[in-house]
Amino acid sequence: MTDKTDEKIKELALLAANAADDKKAEDIEVLSVKGLTVIADYFVICTGNSENQVKAISRGIDEELSEQGYEPKKVAGLDNSRWILMDYADVIVHIFHRQEREYYELERLWADAEKILAEE
Repeated sequence: MTDKTDEKIKELALLAANAADDKKAEDIEVLSVKGLTVIADYFVICTGNSENQVKAISRGIDEELSEQGYEPKKVAGLDNSRWILMDYADVIVHIFHRQEREYYELERLWADAEKILAEE
């Protein structure tokens, strides 16, 4: 992978994080998981305080990234909106309801990942 390609992928992850922030997502983190897994290069993890907010964050990310020419390969979890996963191939966005985020603790599972962005 070239540096230019890597920068584009990182830019996509940060764009998703900014879109989540625009919808008032909390505890936004961008983790570089390159070399730790083959499923993606970056995880974007954020929290919503209600199922409606989790859906709104997902819609906001989808709209912003679509405007930039990025479409998700798959979106899962929209039905119950407790954990929505948006798969952009090299970037996977996890939008959690607060209780699910506390339960699954993805950051702990991926503790070896480099934190590119961490907001409280």
